[in-house]
Amino acid sequence: MPQGQPSVVPDDGLTTRQRRNRPLVVVHTGIGKGKSTAAFGLALRAWNQGWPIGVFQFVKSAKWKVGEENALRVLGASGQGGTVAWHKMGEGWSWVQRDDQMDNEDKAREGWEQVKRDLAAETYRLYVLDEFAYPMHWGWVDADEVVDVLRNRPGTQHVVITGRNAPGKLVDFADLVTDMSKVKHPMDAGQKGQRGIEW
Repeated sequence: MPQGQPSVVPDDGLTTRQRRNRPLVVVHTGIGKGKSTAAFGLALRAWNQGWPIGVFQFVKSAKWKVGEENALRVLGASGQGGTVAWHKMGEGWSWVQRDDQMDNEDKAREGWEQVKRDLAAETYRLYVLDEFAYPMHWGWVDADEVVDVLRNRPGTQHVVITGRNAPGKLVDFADLVTDMSKVKHPMDAGQKGQRGIEW
């Protein structure tokens, strides 16, 4: 296995192993395709390591069946790697006993409250907060609070946040940020998304 060499070694008093095993906040943002896809790729790696995974989809409809959901649910139930829990905002967050008429802003806030509870309880080792940049960008969830909660999360919990327009405060705080830029896309030529590529 190739080992990358960091270009900087901070004087932080940590050993190489301690620094290597620090829990990360990862942000995939930008207007290009692949933000969620990359996050689910990380989830596959986490599953292989036996980590419990929590996926929270903040914008995509509960009716939209993405291929990664089925694959990760099957893997999570296989008993060979980590477990996988999948939560969708469009389902009204399955643990919330409220009226189905909750609006999207309320659902996003309740989803964030559940993420906070799970972080405090160290429920998962990897959290995929899919499209979570949008509720922060729209002002539904306070970015300062998100950064504060992530900064103070216990244990070795990794968090991946996807979505366009990630707030600057989150980008500044995160350990790894990738901005997906679009060079070319089939939609530019009038082609709609297709099975196996977009879902």
